[in-house]
Amino acid sequence: MKKHILVLFALFFVLGETSRAQDSVKQERFSFHFQQTIITQYKPSFSANYSGLNSLSTGEETQSSLTSTFFGGARLWKGAEAYFNPEISGGSGLSKTLGVAGFPNGETFRVGAAEPKIYIARLYLKQNFEWGAEKDTLQPDANVLGGLRSKRYFSLTAGKFGMADFFDRNEFSHDPRTQFMNWALMDNGAWDYPANTRGYTIGGVAELGQPSWTLRFAFTMVVTQANSSTWDAKIGKANTQTLEFEKRYTLDGQKGTVRLLAFRNNGKFGNYNSAIAENPAALNVDTTQLYGRHKYGFGVSADQYLSNDFGVFAKASWNDGHTQTWFFTEIDRSLTFGGVLKGVSWKRSDDELGLAFIGNGLSGPHKNYLAAGGYGFLIGDGKLNYAPEVIAELYYKLNAYQQKFFITPDYQFILNPGYNKDRGPVNVFSIRAHVEF
Repeated sequence: MKKHILVLFALFFVLGETSRAQDSVKQERFSFHFQQTIITQYKPSFSANYSGLNSLSTGEETQSSLTSTFFGGARLWKGAEAYFNPEISGGSGLSKTLGVAGFPNGETFRVGAAEPKIYIARLYLKQNFEWGAEKDTLQPDANVLGGLRSKRYFSLTAGKFGMADFFDRNEFSHDPRTQFMNWALMDNGAWDYPANTRGYTIGGVAELGQPSWTLRFAFTMVVTQANSSTWDAKIGKANTQTLEFEKRYTLDGQKGTVRLLAFRNNGKFGNYNSAIAENPAALNVDTTQLYGRHKYGFGVSADQYLSNDFGVFAKASWNDGHTQTWFFTEIDRSLTFGGVLKGVSWKRSDDELGLAFIGNGLSGPHKNYLAAGGYGFLIGDGKLNYAPEVIAELYYKLNAYQQKFFITPDYQFILNPGYNKDRGPVNVFSIRAHVEF
């Protein structure tokens, strides 16, 4: 396996050189990019009055994750683009990625096993229809073909992709490979966004773009079990709809964006209240699964530059919390905010210093289920002395080599892990190595 990884890395490097040679081309015909991210996290031991099957281990622990992705893109006919992303991932999160709803390593969402495995992350076709004379210049990037695009367009995308590729793209809080690492800072925490175990889904996205706003809608498939990889073929009963309106503006000459999001997930979901009522002695929400159940929710995400080298962000999200968490993480209410400062003032313009705060909560039915001894797919201590999960994250991203290789030390303080006042607090220290070209 190690030999295969080295061969793929060499291939990606050659293709990356080709991509850089094309950067000067006005309209890219082909695009080749690569990323590799390694995150190592360490937590000292901490105290807890009790532990359950899904608890964060109280002992000292170190774990690492690895992802490597090749991004290939091509223009086909007029307005048509195709993208193909094979990916390798391996390693593990702390305590097998259990015990914290706002988990500290966003890359473990893509890790299915300790042994590195190759899979297709994305394979999709995009058709763009444009009108109007005003143009935007798209810089070459991963899954972005460099060139000109009208500011007025309508696009259709179909295939396999990540919802985060299109939705909730906050300027400062979105990508655990280059920004904050915590799950609750990747996207709106209470958005149970459709995905398989590795974070990808199958479906379609329609997007209407105008000079100052964009409206997008997605219809996607649902997996057959919570946090699994098998797709439910009963699309009429198992599906999701996601709608987002994005408004761009300037404030005192600095750009900002506000995004309003709504979602509805439909499928064969379990219900927390039903689980408690039907079998309180042996709680298992999976035994209450029925078609016709749904989960809906809302989110708002905003980012604003206050100067050329300093910006702030905030997010708030909510879901109804009656049916079991199915895709992302066990958060029913979330509030996050923070800021990112570029290193211009200390003559390190490509470095970043980021600080963020997270508050996560549960719905009443979800809280009662865990307190009665129930387990989700991510958290559950056997009982619960409820309190909101509160997290702070601080990172410094160091540009180690020509905006292509970055080293990021990171610290996270987690109060009430798994929403439990009887456990913690927890300190997590991380180091991230990220290369891209």
